[in-house]
Amino acid sequence: MPAKLVLEDILVGATMEATFWPNSVKESGFRYRATHLDGRKAPKIVLCDDPRIHAGLPCLVRIQTIRKPDREDRGAIEVEFISIQQFRIEGVYLDPIVAKKLQVLLESGLNILLDGPQGCGKTVLAKSIAESLGLEFVFFNCGAVVEATDFLATIQVRASSSGAPVTEFVKTEVLIKLEEAIENSGRRYLIFLDEFNRCQESARNALMPALDSTRRLFHPIENRFLSVPDNVQFIAAVNRGGEFTGTFGIDAAQLDRFAPLQVDYMPPEEEVKLLRNRHPDLGEKIVSIIVEIAAELRKTAELGSGLSVRATDEACIYLKHPLMAPECMKMLPEVLKSSFCGRYNGRWSDVSSDAGAAWSVIERVLRAHDQSTNDD
Repeated sequence: MPAKLVLEDILVGATMEATFWPNSVKESGFRYRATHLDGRKAPKIVLCDDPRIHAGLPCLVRIQTIRKPDREDRGAIEVEFISIQQFRIEGVYLDPIVAKKLQVLLESGLNILLDGPQGCGKTVLAKSIAESLGLEFVFFNCGAVVEATDFLATIQVRASSSGAPVTEFVKTEVLIKLEEAIENSGRRYLIFLDEFNRCQESARNALMPALDSTRRLFHPIENRFLSVPDNVQFIAAVNRGGEFTGTFGIDAAQLDRFAPLQVDYMPPEEEVKLLRNRHPDLGEKIVSIIVEIAAELRKTAELGSGLSVRATDEACIYLKHPLMAPECMKMLPEVLKSSFCGRYNGRWSDVSSDAGAAWSVIERVLRAHDQSTNDD
């Protein structure tokens, strides 16, 4: 499906879905504007003035008129409100309660802190939120931050025309998009701060004014404060727990700048659906076994950290390859030694290590399935 609609796709009288945000152009006479219809970029801005619309919440609309259809740089699509739609994010499983909380936070424009085990889909969730709501997604990995200024600019050394080294600031994607958001008030941006607690607390402190009512950041290149416009929303993700190295605590003041939202691994049946969709060549039985073993490992307290969805996906990639597909059930134990046990400390053959403990769980589940097959 093309990423962008053309005018021929939009018929007067047709019913489509849109997510609206407050319209900053007050003189237009419309309270709300949207940039997408049915999840695809619209060729013109979409306008509606119905007070029943809730910003950030998808709704059904009917196309009323297309203004200036022959102009690519002007005009608009005017629509009539029909009804509010249930909040959902395409391609991502969300617990129903978490989905309701997320809807409230997005509508309120609050900063969100996604707190959950590694590999449970926090980054995918943030990106899907942006795509579903028509926000521009800005990814930034905080693990590379050493100094406070690193959020907005990094110091690079390059050779000048004379060959002498020159030191200069290079803007990060965050600074580029913040400046862009100031110039484009009609567009909305979601800045995703991944691995938020992998940079030191002193560096994170530089972001605090951007996350509270102050809404500003120090511009290290221009030596001035930069206002953070209302069309920018922040989502951060953290991994917390003793099993993670290279992470730093988040104090109460920093946490208070966010609305914490706990996320977890998807239920096994949803993970099976996800993997079957990604790897249709694999049978449902073997995918179900992979997910069942992963679920058991995630429940095993002595292993500390859980097993990411990347691990189950990797196992499927192995098993569907032509080198292994003819005997995929036979190859499953060997694949899991790498894809599952390899993610824990030690070796699968060392019963005293975490990897050895994981292998014991894998063997137990596989034996149960072998016994069940023999009984049948």
